[in-house]
Amino acid sequence: MSRRGGRVITRQWFITGCSDGLGFALARAALAAGHDVVATARHETALAPLRQVRGGTLRTATLDVTDPARIEQAIADAGPIDVLVNNAGHGYLAAVEEGEDSRIRRTFEVNFFGAAALIRAVLPGMRERGGGTVVNISSVAGFLAGAGSAYYAASKYALEGLSDALAAEAGPLGVRVLVVEPGPIRTSFAGRSLLSSPSLPAYADSAGRRQEQIRAADGNQAGDPDAIARLIVELVEEETPAQRIILGDMAMRGVARKLEMVAGDLNLLRDRSLATDFGT
Repeated sequence: MSRRGGRVITRQWFITGCSDGLGFALARAALAAGHDVVATARHETALAPLRQVRGGTLRTATLDVTDPARIEQAIADAGPIDVLVNNAGHGYLAAVEEGEDSRIRRTFEVNFFGAAALIRAVLPGMRERGGGTVVNISSVAGFLAGAGSAYYAASKYALEGLSDALAAEAGPLGVRVLVVEPGPIRTSFAGRSLLSSPSLPAYADSAGRRQEQIRAADGNQAGDPDAIARLIVELVEEETPAQRIILGDMAMRGVARKLEMVAGDLNLLRDRSLATDFGT
């Protein structure tokens, strides 16, 4: 719920992946702010604790984002959606050579294709009403890929590319797009929900070491899901929020390093790059 010009505005949020972690925190924060929420998860019973939150109205639904028919039905049952949050996702740790086809495809089905299908399902209604917000939960790995996270990062890079194009296409129609790039969050992401593949000795000092670090940090990550959720709810209500929401010290430092690296490459190759155009 927000106030603009003396009017109280209650929005309907549709959030995927709410069984725990950031999705659960987002549903709780939106409800506490007075908004109506459709919270979804593959196992609807996991959403029962949300009924204790006072504020807006809660509805729950079973949703596997890899099931196109269920997506269409869930969106139709929800009614007009003001805010779509594509939060459902999972991690996958493997060096490029270690990747297993079934796990690579599963990662993209959940992290990218599911989100894209949900966006396509809500856009007609948002266009007709002349407004709406799509919040895509990406990761700092969607901007800065490291050893051992090749396929997870690739799925998030794909989501970010889609988000940039969507902002250019649907922005003039009143639809805003926010991309959330958190660093490590204290959820089950690096624990029971994290996929991995058998390691090859050749990558022990790169992908293998990074996988060990991620698993060792489980339960001690710096990111507070409740604080992140509250900030996202606040930003959705702002008139002109940042399109990319970079969250946490690790993410901020990582993004800054990559921007410096890209700027260095631009300067290093500027003259030779410009010379590749006709007429130069």
